[in-house]
Amino acid sequence: MRQFAYLGVLAGCLVCALWLEPVFRVNVLRRWRRLLLTLAPVVLVFVLWDLAAIAAGHWTFDPEQTTGVLLPGELPVDELLFFVVVPVCTILGFEAVRAVNRWPAGDEPAGPPTGPDRAVADGAGPSADPVPPARESRA
Repeated sequence: MRQFAYLGVLAGCLVCALWLEPVFRVNVLRRWRRLLLTLAPVVLVFVLWDLAAIAAGHWTFDPEQTTGVLLPGELPVDELLFFVVVPVCTILGFEAVRAVNRWPAGDEPAGPPTGPDRAVADGAGPSADPVPPARESRA
């Protein structure tokens, strides 16, 4: 059973984070294309980093705590899953905090400004004050 220790930790991370999706309606998994575009560079960079470290002999994995399924370059599939699971859990956590604090996600439809921004857009705010003309000097 020790060979599933790594997968067990990853499963625990997912269990602790996946409930955020329905409870806070963060829609991370629903926007799967955006998620894949976010994950792709992370996975690519860290897989390459691990492969280089493994090839150089700087990095190893305990075969008793991993499944033993190795990808090319002797990268355990468990490690590849780590590079997917941890960022997904992080994004879920961030989006849940954003939802609770009502921070805009940046992908909301454009509409008329509300609140303090409305005064500025309507020309009634401090930024709408004209710049006073420069004084003429008469010598």
